[in-house]
Amino acid sequence: MSQSLAVESRGLTKRFGRQVAVNAVDLAVPRGAVYGFLGPNGSGKTTTIRMLLGLIRPTGGGHALLGQPMPEAAGRVLPRVGALVEGPAFHPYLSGRDNLRRLDAADRTADPSTSDARIAAALDRVGLTAAAGKRYRAYSLGMRQRLALAAALLAPRELLILDEPTNGLDPQGTREVRALITALAAEGTTIMLSTHLLSEVEQICTHVGVMHRGNLVAQESLAQLRAAAAPRVRVETDRGRDAARVLRELGLADVVEEAGGTTGLIGDVAPEKVVAALVHDGVPVRGFGVVAPDLEELFVSLTGEGFDVSG
Repeated sequence: MSQSLAVESRGLTKRFGRQVAVNAVDLAVPRGAVYGFLGPNGSGKTTTIRMLLGLIRPTGGGHALLGQPMPEAAGRVLPRVGALVEGPAFHPYLSGRDNLRRLDAADRTADPSTSDARIAAALDRVGLTAAAGKRYRAYSLGMRQRLALAAALLAPRELLILDEPTNGLDPQGTREVRALITALAAEGTTIMLSTHLLSEVEQICTHVGVMHRGNLVAQESLAQLRAAAAPRVRVETDRGRDAARVLRELGLADVVEEAGGTTGLIGDVAPEKVVAALVHDGVPVRGFGVVAPDLEELFVSLTGEGFDVSG
């Protein structure tokens, strides 16, 4: 297993009866990355995360966290890993602070002498200091999500695995959690962020893995993914059929006539050659541009499904 990877898997598979929920996934999350684990709901993200953390057994394959094989090294590795997966089991009759005290006391690797200071710091980081004395049953969904994040931050972590951490948060809370993730990454923490929100990936992630129906269909840095995206040329004209013919003659692929214009994959053809050919053929050009597909288009091309771009 590579020491340069915070999360690594080989052929990680989970079947439930005849259903294959996760199919031979090879993850590679570099140390120091903010890795967006992206996919539509039901694509296998949470099942994969539960296997990584040892919450369920894989049917096949293996994995390592922080360069150590799992589950053999779980006792050494998991104290260095913080996780938010469906939240810890908080007691409704205890306050947020007392719930964290209970969790910290159950952690045999935690120093009891620093417990109060660490709990106060974790509550402050997630914006719950003012509500720390409230009973958990009075917390909103967003506050409960914040408390779960605080639980993951009770001790210094080399790796954080977060499953939909902004679920239930209002826009302000969402911005605060994203800022927290960015700050933690700047401090050197590796973060694996499961999400279905493209806006989260675009704003804070350095790397991405895309799940679709249990398969990892793409995995690379966000910059590489963007660079590999095939740019399209768009011609604004009222003679779309003629423009389409010229583009095809130049060798452009996937030429499509649209309202008010024509588009095509430009490939290796120089943009100025396209403009010259259109003008030479008498096609009136009101506008011309070369555009790369946005993230939504990229992921739809990978999965054939739409993503939630809000949040």
